[in-house]
Amino acid sequence: MLASHTNQSATCFKVTLASLRARGYSVWAVEQVAGSIPLQSFPFSRSKPIALVFGNEVHGVSQEALDICDGAIEIPQYGTKHSLNVSITVGIVLWEAMKHMLSS
Repeated sequence: MLASHTNQSATCFKVTLASLRARGYSVWAVEQVAGSIPLQSFPFSRSKPIALVFGNEVHGVSQEALDICDGAIEIPQYGTKHSLNVSITVGIVLWEAMKHMLSS
């Protein structure tokens, strides 16, 4: 049953991303991976709609999801702990996005 649920979730995710892309959205994961763009450098814009994909605190964004996103944005962190609660992460990213969009 778990595998069936996982397959349904993956299919739903892919369909949702295809629908967003068809409507002009780019899709970005919020995850620390090679090649990710630091949050403060990401070019948020009111004229370019984006969808953000957040993972959970334990597993983050899955590799399968990362592979179909347009790229990744990361919140720079220092020290040994490189994980934030997902609700905190959403708040930080949306705050930064709004700062960029309101100043442009």
